[in-house]
Amino acid sequence: MNVSDVMTRNVISVGPDDTVEQAVKTMLERRISGLLVVDKGGNLAGVVTEGDLLRRDEIGTETDRPWWLRLLVSPSRQAADFVRANGRYVKDIMTTDVLTVAHDAPLEDVVSTMEKNRIKRLPVTRDGRVVGIVSRADLLRALIGRVRDVAPTGGDDRSIRDAIMNTLSEKSWAPRTTVNVTVNRGVADIWGSITNENERAAIRVAVENTPGVTTIHDHLVYIEPYTGTVIESPDDTA
Repeated sequence: MNVSDVMTRNVISVGPDDTVEQAVKTMLERRISGLLVVDKGGNLAGVVTEGDLLRRDEIGTETDRPWWLRLLVSPSRQAADFVRANGRYVKDIMTTDVLTVAHDAPLEDVVSTMEKNRIKRLPVTRDGRVVGIVSRADLLRALIGRVRDVAPTGGDDRSIRDAIMNTLSEKSWAPRTTVNVTVNRGVADIWGSITNENERAAIRVAVENTPGVTTIHDHLVYIEPYTGTVIESPDDTA
């Protein structure tokens, strides 16, 4: 298996010229801790995480060194800290030194990179452009499919998954950025979050109508839109 077999293709991102406020709202609304920063050409410009927003003037947490310590810190570093604490745009606070992985890289390379750098997710690129993101959770989902004792079928798992993802990407009702599917020997595992039970049913129908799918395991989590209450999926509570 390689990265394209397990990655999440629809990436939540912001642009370098988006405001810090826009980035914060997106993270809160999507319940995520970080965002890729992608320019208008689709190229990865950086990443912004919750950690980049801890030292902010608005909440009184800007780095405030004693006068004697300021003598030991270069003016360049102090200026950079000021920009990070007061900058209004994503480009002012984002981290630009970002590790990536190619879309056709083997999963072993992904695991090695994550372990070596102690990171949880990697942007996936093709010809320098962002085409997805792969996380530890995606790898665990692939693992579940591999260890399950299922008799092999004649289907091509990669083609089946591509067909499912393409179908969902064409549906206006489908939650494109919060749903992922893995396929192993015709068994489809559906992962992610939904905000209403009609989405669950529609996703299930779309998957089960895909040629080559023999069994479906629903791991979707329902998030009540008004209270944020998380309700476990049917398969996980059975």
